[in-house]
Amino acid sequence: MPKVKIPRKSTAVDMTAMCDVAFLLLSFFILATKQKPPEVLAVQVPSSVSTKVASDKAIVITLTKDGRTFIMLGEDAKKKEVLEDINTTKALGLSPAELQKWGKQTFIGTPLNLVKGTLALANEMDAEKSPGIPTDSANNEMVDWVRSVTNVFAKEQIDQKELEKILLVKGDGNALYPKFKSIKEAFKKNEIYKFQIVTDGTAAPVGSELYNSNKQKGPATKSE
Repeated sequence: MPKVKIPRKSTAVDMTAMCDVAFLLLSFFILATKQKPPEVLAVQVPSSVSTKVASDKAIVITLTKDGRTFIMLGEDAKKKEVLEDINTTKALGLSPAELQKWGKQTFIGTPLNLVKGTLALANEMDAEKSPGIPTDSANNEMVDWVRSVTNVFAKEQIDQKELEKILLVKGDGNALYPKFKSIKEAFKKNEIYKFQIVTDGTAAPVGSELYNSNKQKGPATKSE
């Protein structure tokens, strides 16, 4: 008796729908992902044995080799509210449109008396040409910036310990200590006694107590 032959069907699978879904997901992640903010200026931070990674919500105060000081406020760090507070407390007289333009700038490195003039410029001032925030003993405007930050966080009823976790100082290893001391004084005058220092993370020396501790815990992430 002859065998019954079962007709073979094509094994081809239409991948059109799968490709569409893949590209839609890829587009979503590209548009939804927050990019890391650009560096204000390239500074060579000192190295240290550290395993902590800086938060994306951090408020970063940058001190350059030549002693200029900048501050970067992320959107998650209440940037809009901080700018509005310092505009009110220091009577800068900025309009809502000027405040909105100021909020789009990637860094702040201008004396308060020059803010209105720089906002009138067509393009944001380049960091290399910016004079920086004054931090000398006669006029330490970093005190005003830290005060506005603490005012906003107090209004939002956010614990100061949470602020201390995201308050970072990123100083060039060749910067003079008096400039760094001025930043510390700005914190002290606002009753902030703890902050984080950004360093270049290096591996712990082999055989040290930290090395042995990290070995027991497993691999750790270096600080950025």
